[in-house]
Amino acid sequence: MWREIENIKCINPLTQTEIQELIGKAIEARNKSYSPYSHYQVGAAMLAGDGQIITGCNIENAAYGPTNCAERTAFFKAVSEGVREFRAIAIVGSPEGDELTQYAYPCGVCRQVMMEFCNPADFQIIVAKSMEDYHIMTLGELLPEGFGPENLR
Repeated sequence: MWREIENIKCINPLTQTEIQELIGKAIEARNKSYSPYSHYQVGAAMLAGDGQIITGCNIENAAYGPTNCAERTAFFKAVSEGVREFRAIAIVGSPEGDELTQYAYPCGVCRQVMMEFCNPADFQIIVAKSMEDYHIMTLGELLPEGFGPENLR
């Protein structure tokens, strides 16, 4: 069942169609996960300001440190192609297998990357277990008092 985190105040809220498309693309991206060590597969689909969707999956490494989360994969792909405006990201993740059994919230490093490129009051984060069972929150709700580019001005 869909549930919205209370007090979400977005300038440009997502439509139901956009939410469903992002979750579907995140599920597809999860199938590309390279996770031979943790066996935890994550997929992300990000909606850019211009409407394009950029996906990413987690990519593990035997040395662990070089491992990259799905969210950062999507951001780095987008930024490397010149995309700098983002509206939302959908994230799905669970242990290996077709079934999504839990919500996969972004780690602290991914939240910090989001803070670099997104307005915390408006950037929407969707964590989903299915097309019908998901939560939506803003980056500001997920990372209150975050440190970003504005702090350096």
